[in-house]
Amino acid sequence: MITRQQALDLLQSDDLIGIGMEADAIRRKFHPEGIVSYIIDRNINYTNVCTEYCSFCAFYRPVGHHEGYIQPFEVIHHKIQETLDLGGTGVLMQGGLHPDLKIDWYEDMLRSIKQRFKIHLHCFSAPEITNIAEVSGISLRDTIARLMDAGLDSIPGGGAEILDDAVRHRISRLKCSSQEWIDVHRTAHALGMRTTATMMFGCGETPEQRVNHLELVRQIQEDTGGFTAFIPWTFQRENTSLGRFVKEEATAVEYLKTLAVSRLYLDNIVNVQSSWVTQGLKVCQLGLRFGGNDVGSIMIEENVVSAAGAHNQASEEDLRRIIRDAGFVPKQRDTLYRTYFLN
Repeated sequence: MITRQQALDLLQSDDLIGIGMEADAIRRKFHPEGIVSYIIDRNINYTNVCTEYCSFCAFYRPVGHHEGYIQPFEVIHHKIQETLDLGGTGVLMQGGLHPDLKIDWYEDMLRSIKQRFKIHLHCFSAPEITNIAEVSGISLRDTIARLMDAGLDSIPGGGAEILDDAVRHRISRLKCSSQEWIDVHRTAHALGMRTTATMMFGCGETPEQRVNHLELVRQIQEDTGGFTAFIPWTFQRENTSLGRFVKEEATAVEYLKTLAVSRLYLDNIVNVQSSWVTQGLKVCQLGLRFGGNDVGSIMIEENVVSAAGAHNQASEEDLRRIIRDAGFVPKQRDTLYRTYFLN
């Protein structure tokens, strides 16, 4: 375990290779068998209507906009069948914070999926769940418990951005606070549900604020053990209003350094994901020697990050190839990071 000051020193260090080697040693401790995992799943965005107006998002549409939508259940079912036909095992479903969709709508959607398909439902970021509770007039705990009863299997870490309220006030003033994000994940863990933790960095935050984020994640994991993985990625500025103020995206060096420091600091989380969606396949591959032991999903469909300007694509064979070429054994996993697939 490294201290907060050591994490800060490493983020500001020029010794990229040394930091990578330290992170690689931690990766080997957790994953001595040399396996790097990936998943086949699909991102389904059930609505793009949102009331939060986050400056880093190019996906949302305000209430009443002619491009706003709520996906019919039949369309969602068709997308899930396509996912299963391609060998997929899970669905990552997220959407905007719609002011008119109450808990009953989400329960109906989850039940309609579970009645038809055997698939893992990894759905609804912390801001969405907070929104569902608010518009439905029920407690956070009751909201998560009812979603679980309807078929929700796990919760993604989206909506975290940087867990520092000074940053959140600047880039997503209306979105949930750091404490509300924490409350969703702690409540889910208390109910026996696993979740992931994420960090979107490179949006003008300081190294201290990145470490604030890592410390909060580490403390939750220390208390609950409920996180399956940590997934850092970089802000994509191209089509966003925040991009006018953040003139330069995080470099590959900055990404690899932050990935490695995350692996070193979060020594109580088993899995750390290297991102190809924002970084491309080559930097993702390097990330496997900077602490990453997973490359995420082939992403049959992805709309949010691509709307912001990221256009990287990958097939299953692409991911298996970069894993093999980096000296690892590729294994398909499920959403809970169980690599029981034979391939």
